[in-house]
Amino acid sequence: MTETQWRAFLLAGPRTGKLATVRPDGRPHVTPIWFDLDDRGDTVELVFTTFASSVKGRNLANDPRVSLCVDDDRPPYAYVVVEGEARISAEPDDLRIWPSRIAARYMGADKVIDREPVDGEQVVHVHIHHVVADRNITG
Repeated sequence: MTETQWRAFLLAGPRTGKLATVRPDGRPHVTPIWFDLDDRGDTVELVFTTFASSVKGRNLANDPRVSLCVDDDRPPYAYVVVEGEARISAEPDDLRIWPSRIAARYMGADKVIDREPVDGEQVVHVHIHHVVADRNITG
């Protein structure tokens, strides 16, 4: 897929992503997440939220490397794997914008209410280093 195609694929759906982080002992940890893309700058970043106390939040504080897989399990099948480095933010602007934007993407804008940030909530920006994307997977 071209960059335009994999970006469109990630934003279609919405589909959940399967985020892999690295535990302190080196073991992988995979968890489903809701996410969005931030293409307001020179490069596109993957954005999601977490809590500092969660397993993924603790893992990211220790090691910022991540991998995210998003797939379509219906024929003709397709997937995008994003690898990158996470930057954790607790900036008020991030906490006002991203949780609502991501929730609206998955639940619909009419279902999202404005709310104050929750203690320990973080916004994670992933600088994308590498993308693998394919359609028509044969196995």
